[in-house]
Amino acid sequence: MPQQAHGGNLAWAAALAGCSPDAIVDFSASISPLGPPNSVIAAIVSQLGNLRNYPDPEYGELRLALSHFHQIPTEWILPGNGSAELLTLVGRELGQLAATVLLTPAFGDYYRTLAANNAKVLEFPVDLGIGQGNISLLPDFGLETSDFGLLLNNPHNPTGKLFSRESVLPYLEKFALVVIDEAFMDFLPPEAEQSLIGLVQEYENLVILRSLTKFYSLPGLRLGYAIAHPDRLAKWKLWRDPWPVNTLAAAAAIAALQDTEFQNLTWKWLPEARNQLFQGVASIPGLTPLEGTVNYLLVESQQSTSQLQQQLLQQHQILIRDCLSFKELGDRFFRVAVRTQSDNQRLLTALKAIQRE
Repeated sequence: MPQQAHGGNLAWAAALAGCSPDAIVDFSASISPLGPPNSVIAAIVSQLGNLRNYPDPEYGELRLALSHFHQIPTEWILPGNGSAELLTLVGRELGQLAATVLLTPAFGDYYRTLAANNAKVLEFPVDLGIGQGNISLLPDFGLETSDFGLLLNNPHNPTGKLFSRESVLPYLEKFALVVIDEAFMDFLPPEAEQSLIGLVQEYENLVILRSLTKFYSLPGLRLGYAIAHPDRLAKWKLWRDPWPVNTLAAAAAIAALQDTEFQNLTWKWLPEARNQLFQGVASIPGLTPLEGTVNYLLVESQQSTSQLQQQLLQQHQILIRDCLSFKELGDRFFRVAVRTQSDNQRLLTALKAIQRE
């Protein structure tokens, strides 16, 4: 069974480890270990009787919940079947421009959608050695960009860097289309986040993509949304299949957005858990973690990480994310999610045991 570029391939990991998928401790997918929230499970159960009916094609209740959550009119919001579906729509727009600028290493799905639409890609590397633990600045691309697109994820995956709102603002004046993938922004509390959602109504060329699956532990439901000018979203609706969001996912999203207790619990949990994992990895010879701002760490290794991944699976039933799909990183980096204190300790113990070998 081939391994997919994404993390979270438990079927592949279990086959290599010789165990059931349930026995794998998954550090490869950056999903919160705290959820799904009980409120979300209750909402899903409450909608089981509605499976005999089609979803509302306009997703009025879901868009209204998102409207209240972000304080933005409903017509500026488009729910989707995960951010992956919305990236496909974004790629169709970017393919019509002269070129698209990416910061590398870049999420593999960006290359998928850009290649599918024959988009020209210009790559600029993220400096891995600056801004550790702090808000980072975007580089100066030094281009004439009036007919270019910019596709940026913030916080950045896989480094965990957070780009300041102020450093992104100038590019809204320079690029024909600016798409910011904020899939991990909700892991930052309101006083720390650097979202540009509040500026969407001022810039017709700005598109924000969001995911509800990582923060609320719902990747199996596939739910994301775009925030952009209503004319752009109306065009996207003509490009895609009807009913992309199922009834259970829509109900789960509404409940999740209203669960302030879960949100505050996550913001309280993450800094301490991330620091525990960071300090533990940093204490192991041959491993150098980069400080990040969200729920994963990028780690540089002096040994082959694909070999390390196999050792962790076969000896300890632990799955980490290799970075072979990020061509700039290759076999000397891996990424791990921040999990519970006991899971983090299990990973650290396994890494130390392998290092001693």
